[in-house]
Amino acid sequence: MAIRVFHRDTPSLRLPLISKDARFIVWPGSGAWVANMNYVRLEPGEENVPHVHVESEDTIFILEGEGTIQDYTNDISLPFHAGCAVHVPVGVKHAVKADQGVGIVSVGGPSPADVPLLRKIGVLPPDARAPG
Repeated sequence: MAIRVFHRDTPSLRLPLISKDARFIVWPGSGAWVANMNYVRLEPGEENVPHVHVESEDTIFILEGEGTIQDYTNDISLPFHAGCAVHVPVGVKHAVKADQGVGIVSVGGPSPADVPLLRKIGVLPPDARAPG
């Protein structure tokens, strides 16, 4: 496989679980099993469906806006703003919330790609596995 270039405006998957505008740019559907890059816009007041990555860490870099990350596993809520990176350890139930009156634009995602979640929501077949 050769180097490729992707653009946020031509994602191969959109995932409403994350937001009304969650674009999967680099993920198993594009041939990347370890790296993962999502582009996500949350409108003011919007938030993710609470979820857990059972085999992946989740790292989210905030490009615009401010909000909070809710950690349901440890019952804490942490504020963030543009320029912050949010890290969610494996197995922590969480949700990003645009609850500060402004929208949020972020990039990032679980690494390695969250294959169990992608199988569960039906965008990867039940027998999907990383090559090798």
